Amino acid sequence: MNDHACTRPSRRSALRRAATGVAALAAPALLHYARAQSKRIVIRDDGGVYNKAYNAVFYKPFTEKTGIECMGAQANAEPIAQIRSMVDTRNYTWDMAKISQPAILLLTQGDKRYLDKHQLESDPAVQTIPAHFMSPYGVGTNVYSTVLAYRTDAFKGRNAPKTWADFWNLKDFPGRRALRKHPFDTLEESLMAAGVPTAQLYPLDIDRSLAHLDKIKSDIGVWWNSGAQVEQMLKSGEVDLVATWVSRPQAAIAAGAPVAIVWNQNLWGLDSWAILAGTPNAQACREFIRFASDARRMAALTEHFPAGVTQPEAFKHIPADVARNCPSHAENIGNGVQISAKYWLDHQATAAERFNAWILR
Repeated sequence: MNDHACTRPSRRSALRRAATGVAALAAPALLHYARAQSKRIVIRDDGGVYNKAYNAVFYKPFTEKTGIECMGAQANAEPIAQIRSMVDTRNYTWDMAKISQPAILLLTQGDKRYLDKHQLESDPAVQTIPAHFMSPYGVGTNVYSTVLAYRTDAFKGRNAPKTWADFWNLKDFPGRRALRKHPFDTLEESLMAAGVPTAQLYPLDIDRSLAHLDKIKSDIGVWWNSGAQVEQMLKSGEVDLVATWVSRPQAAIAAGAPVAIVWNQNLWGLDSWAILAGTPNAQACREFIRFASDARRMAALTEHFPAGVTQPEAFKHIPADVARNCPSHAENIGNGVQISAKYWLDHQATAAERFNAWILR
């Protein structure tokens, strides 16, 4: 999986010190090259709470440490078409992106690869990330969960939803609902609501999923496209129930909104740092990935929201009550099902075509 030359011991030691902040940055050859090559990198992130936390924990400290300006740029979920367009035209609005496993697979299959290999598997700052959070084209940075979230004030004095079947139960759990305008997650939620056990979720029965979605289609008040949109809706009370990435209701709760999270039947997946193929700033991107992979630095994210940290050592620096709300906490992963990146690689085009046609009906 690693096709780059071995790093000299002295260089490795310098990089380790740079990543952990133990010693001041001195003169690693790679860092000098990155500085000479570019003074600026732009990273696609999810906006909202992620952008705020990343600015505080990653972007600004990285700039202060290296002199390389680092900026986040929000984009809609699964920006596959945007990345392909940038690489095809060699007009790079971003240099790297935080994207999901299915997106990475979709961008690295076939004759043309739209991502560069990161070549960091043996790097001291990265090698402690578990193998199941790594791929040749992505360094795992965040375990995310899609959950059912609801406004507690909308369910005051009555039963609150606990399953996807409850989300589909309009009679016993009335309220304004929102679902993601994308087949990822939405098809899985529909099947679990229809009674499919999590262990039998894949391969997805798209016919059954869309048929079950028909039962609540007219009652979906909002089809959302971005996490920032969800966060705002929960804060304002525009929706009572929503299927969403867990970081968004967590941010709403932190802001004082009366919101609760259902971990039961959560769908969890992995976001990774990925470098756009051909960007002239690839080395600076690698330097950023090293910096952002430090366990203590990951743990610092939980001061902003309960991040799904991928470094096991990070949990040693996270308070227990906060760790319990992290998607990568063992109990939360155990109550959910991992999204099948391989399924979505093989069936994304068909599923998207079927789902988009269904939306327009």
